[in-house]
Amino acid sequence: MISLADMVLVLHALIVLFIVGGLIAIWIGAAFERRWARNRVFRTTHIVAIGIVAALAVLDLPCPLTVMEDHLRAAAPGAQGFLQRWISAWLYLDLPLWIFTLAYIAFFIAVAVTWRRIPPRS
Repeated sequence: MISLADMVLVLHALIVLFIVGGLIAIWIGAAFERRWARNRVFRTTHIVAIGIVAALAVLDLPCPLTVMEDHLRAAAPGAQGFLQRWISAWLYLDLPLWIFTLAYIAFFIAVAVTWRRIPPRS
């Protein structure tokens, strides 16, 4: 049975996929002249999402989803399931925090440059 902590973990992974995959999809969609690549709601949601991640990192604040998942796991300890083991290994790399901060800022800049190079429809 999937726990609430696992659901938060999956949500977290889906947000990461949206942010990273969204940038790739925008460039590919624009190259093939797909209208969705310039969709203002999609693009605004995308830049706001990475903006929040970058801001939290710069302000040295923990990700609310990580905090929520940790809290839920502490409240209901148990064996680590398949889902948690694999998604956690992919999502939570063991690197110094400054590397993540730098990566989030660089990714935000890439998304902002994309906004200028491939502007959303007005």
